[in-house]
Amino acid sequence: MTLSHTFRRSLITLVVGIVSVSASAQTQTTKPFEPQSGQPGKDVVWVPTPQPLVDKMLDLAGVTAQDYVIDLGSGDGRTVITAAKRGATALGIEYNPDMVALSQRNAAAQGVANKATFAKADLFESDFSKATVITMFLLPSINMQLRPKILDMKPGTRIVSNAFDMEDWQPDEIATTPNCTQWCRALFWIVPAKVAGSWRLPQGELTLTQTFQMVSGNLTSGGSATPIAGGKLRGDQITFEAGGARYTGRVNGDTMQGTVTSGSNVTNFQASRVRR
Repeated sequence: MTLSHTFRRSLITLVVGIVSVSASAQTQTTKPFEPQSGQPGKDVVWVPTPQPLVDKMLDLAGVTAQDYVIDLGSGDGRTVITAAKRGATALGIEYNPDMVALSQRNAAAQGVANKATFAKADLFESDFSKATVITMFLLPSINMQLRPKILDMKPGTRIVSNAFDMEDWQPDEIATTPNCTQWCRALFWIVPAKVAGSWRLPQGELTLTQTFQMVSGNLTSGGSATPIAGGKLRGDQITFEAGGARYTGRVNGDTMQGTVTSGSNVTNFQASRVRR
């Protein structure tokens, strides 16, 4: 059977049309992912941190090439990439696989793929205990859910948040970006050592009460209790005053050592935790 010229031409036209439609659909399907501010995520909507605030956050945390930075909810990867450009090793934890792939492309395009990596993961199920710096732009309720895990991190770990606080755990520092109208504030904490309890030292027994980085208590010597003043922790470093002397020391688990300054006299002290 021989097809007519008109029928063959119609058939060719139909096939070409189908191929064109298929190619167009494939082009639309493979269009590069572009995130939109306000798009929904697993726990929060995505809103990008302005680059000046990214820089301010990393400045506040004092990020250097010796740091391991983990960004919780890393979005398009800008904080991780900026940290990597400072020489730090940096990891972004992000639940949206499209954002992870975008971040990986961005890191490669900016030449830091060897320093900036990204994991598709749930931040509540992730282990970020090895970080020296944690960055985040999450809701206050999410910050509070993460707070116990953060407080169990190594003393001295630096935490910096875009905009949102951790309720009664007051930040050690707050900084803002100039000439800014939205998302202008960075809050900074240093994970404090755990010092609550009793400590034995040459001057007597030191009993400490701790509220995050703030410390109060008494130094008991010869049956007389002297309240301490100005007690504060900055990571594993502790300072307080008692009986006119200033104590400055470093906490290492169940030991504490440092100096006592009384007038012009400076002596060393060492304390050990009393286990009862």
